[in-house]
Order: sequence, then structure tokens, then C-alpha cells
Amino acid sequence: MSAFQIVLLGFAGIAAGMINSVVGSGTLVTFPVLLAFGYPPVTANVSNTIGLVPGSLAGAWGYRGRLAGQRANVVRLGAASVLGGVVGAAILLRLPASTFDAIVPGFIAVALVLTVIQTRLRARLQRRARPSSRRGVVTTLAVFGSGVYGGYLGAGQGIILLGILGVALAQDLQRTNGLKNLLAGLVNGVAGIYFVSTVHVEWAPAAVIAVTSMLGAHLGARYGQRLQPSALRSIIVVVGIIAIVSLVNG
Repeated sequence: MSAFQIVLLGFAGIAAGMINSVVGSGTLVTFPVLLAFGYPPVTANVSNTIGLVPGSLAGAWGYRGRLAGQRANVVRLGAASVLGGVVGAAILLRLPASTFDAIVPGFIAVALVLTVIQTRLRARLQRRARPSSRRGVVTTLAVFGSGVYGGYLGAGQGIILLGILGVALAQDLQRTNGLKNLLAGLVNGVAGIYFVSTVHVEWAPAAVIAVTSMLGAHLGARYGQRLQPSALRSIIVVVGIIAIVSLVNG
């Protein structure tokens, strides 16, 4: 890598770490840069996923205070995320990269709608039915599905998770965001481990992304937690729309 490429990728890594910590979709910043540098799509995706693991974990650590009282959710949904991440990583290495292209923008669009209406929808669900094991199973399966998607590609995974968790959990959006950061970090972590043991990794760009995404995640966690729920929800929608446009045009 040239000095210019290192600097450019470094800035992209910082931006990705901040976006992942606050919302999600940081992959849409770093992945296109790796493609522009000439790396094959699968190699770029694999190297990018591994590079973002430290940033994802740093974001989860920055939001650790928001996880208080969520132990049951962490255990149950964390296990679903880990399993989904492994399945998604395995799918990436066995199916063509175009397999999910047509449905990924749809996933993100549905997640954005859920984000916008989640407060009213959650209240309606709670009025019509008491919490049940069936709802818990549906939530766990949905999180598993987002883990499969995250292990496969990851672009917009955070937004999809926020959409699912925002409807399923009766809690503040910032607490939900803290849980989202942990679950996304688990998915990236297990997918990264799977990739290291099975496929070629470009370690130079992965290392640049790793270091700079940690810095970005620290900044995102520090300032993102100060956002009001309405402001955070607006950022989610804007980033999600950009993600959809990028994926459709890409």
C-alpha cells in the first residue's frame, strides 16, 4: 500500500468506526475504498470485516454502561448473533457475492420503517398482548437472521439490528444501541475468526482499518451517547437512506 492509500483508508476507518458506534453501516465507507484500491470483492469484504472487529468491540465497550440490566438479552441474543455470524461467513465463501444484492436494500428499508414507527408499534404490541415466549423466539430468530447477514456482508447490519431491537425491547434507544454494538461486535468477531482460518486475508489494509476504526469508535461512543433519541433516530434514517442508495447504485 502507498502512503496515500494508507492515509485515505485511515480516514475511512475513523469514519466507519464512528458510524458503526452510533448507527451502523460503517462497512459502506471502508469496503468501497478497498474495492477502489483493486482488491477482489471477497478479499476486500473479508479483510474489511477483520479490520472492523477492534472498532466494533471498542464501540461496545464505549456503550458498556448502557448494557446494565440487559444480561438476559446479552446471553440469548448474543448466542443467536454468534451462530448467525458463523453461518453468514460460511455462506460468503460458498455463494456468489451477488446472491443478497437484490434483497439487502429491502432489509434496510424495512429496518428504517421500523425505526421510525417503533415507539408506536411497540406500544401497540404491548397493549394487545402480554410478553410471551413466542415473541422472544421471534426476536431471537430475527437477530440470528441479522447475524447471518452481518457475517455475509455487514453493510447496514447495525440499522437492521436497531430496527428489530427497537420494536422488540421496551427500553431507551441509547440502551438498545449499546446492545446493538455488542451484538454486531460478536458477529464481526466470529466471522473474522472464521475468515482467518479459511481464506486469504490482506493484512495491511485490515491493520489500518483496525487501528483507525478503534479511534473512530471511541469518538462515536463518547459523543453519540449525548444525542437525544429523536436526533439519533434521524441519523439512523439518513445513514440508512444513504446505504440503500449506495447498495442499489453499486
